[in-house]
Amino acid sequence: MYKGSCLCGKVRFSINGGIRNIVYCHCSQCRKAQGSAFATNGIVKADEFEFESGESELTGFLSGGDQTKYFCKHCGSPIMSKRTSIPDELRVRLGTIESDISERPQAHIFVTSKSNWEDISGDIPQYEEYEPSR
Repeated sequence: MYKGSCLCGKVRFSINGGIRNIVYCHCSQCRKAQGSAFATNGIVKADEFEFESGESELTGFLSGGDQTKYFCKHCGSPIMSKRTSIPDELRVRLGTIESDISERPQAHIFVTSKSNWEDISGDIPQYEEYEPSR
């Protein structure tokens, strides 16, 4: 089980299951939403994600198509996103998880739109768009 929260602690959640498809996303949308060189995202089953408190403290932003990104309306921490076309899963921002994470990132994605001041190192595969398995 994983536990997580926003920066101010008003939104708290737990994940009672695994995290899959962990990626470092370098697309311009993720960089802007995260305020950093990339976002680290993982997919969880919707029925394994539970708000312990503060669900009403979230606000959403329709970021295109059928995806809504959810943030704490007090501190601005990005928590997760949902797609109406895939209702049984959520994309969680791993930086909000407080527990040690046993799963590991599988890829850097959208590396052609990465910031020019960032150097990617290491041996994790890099893809111009989504990883081939998606």
